[in-house]
Amino acid sequence: MTYAAVAMQLAARSAINAADPRAAMLAHIGEVAGRLRGAAIFIEQYSGAPVKLAVLPEYLFTSYPARVSIPDFAAKVGWAADGPEYDALGKIAQDLGLFVAGNAYETDVHFPGLYFQASFVVAPSGDVVLRYRRLNSMYAPTPHDVWSKYLDIYGLNGVFPVARTEIGNLAAIASEEILYPEIARAHALRGAEIFVHSSSEIGSPLRTPKMIAKQARAFENMAYVVSANTAGIDGFADADGNSMVVDWKGNVLAESNAGETFTAFADIDLAALRQARRKPGMTNYLSRQRTELFAAAYAAPSHQR
Repeated sequence: MTYAAVAMQLAARSAINAADPRAAMLAHIGEVAGRLRGAAIFIEQYSGAPVKLAVLPEYLFTSYPARVSIPDFAAKVGWAADGPEYDALGKIAQDLGLFVAGNAYETDVHFPGLYFQASFVVAPSGDVVLRYRRLNSMYAPTPHDVWSKYLDIYGLNGVFPVARTEIGNLAAIASEEILYPEIARAHALRGAEIFVHSSSEIGSPLRTPKMIAKQARAFENMAYVVSANTAGIDGFADADGNSMVVDWKGNVLAESNAGETFTAFADIDLAALRQARRKPGMTNYLSRQRTELFAAAYAAPSHQR
């Protein structure tokens, strides 16, 4: 199967100070629907491949929490798993026949007063088929902060979820976590073939650490990376540019310049990827990795390393 994937580079907006934050987020989702429709039509006419996957940037509809308290931010702009924001995105995915990946701050009835930064994929059925909560964060709660209870509720498959879909096995990497090889590898060992990466990072004409990491995570796991960056936040160009699609050999297939654009699009050749993963040889990194060698080292307390 070959289809097009697009990393939508869009400006993030803060809804926290709006008179009605929920209405502001839903209105923004409605605007993004038009952007997705236009991108899908142009890309298919230009390349001949239908668009099946669109990735949205990090915290597109809320911006980042800044100095707002965790309970206040969760109450005002946190998305419930069964909330109206996901319903709205589900209708868009159904209407356009797209898998729509994105990122939001999500509440959980099991952890009142908290939010988790969640990367999600909404299928053309309208259902959320992937929900991954960020595990490494400086300023936001993570599942690891409530680890025992989280595992009791969701299990390890809920921590490292992989969605098996008709366009491939999808997994999410959240923002800065592209710098942590273990996140991508844990998903790859569970079958991930395409990483959706929602980010908000400083762009550059030079290769930044995150840009290098996107290529590294792709080739070391023999997986595609579709990475969408913001086009600034609330009018500031402090996190802009370099959205990209990377193939399973680590090649950058397409990359955006600064500003709102959908120019980071490329074909996903699922058959070629799967053939490469089945073929024995020195370039089949996944088959040659002996994970049991490292279990004891990772299990050792940090003071023993």
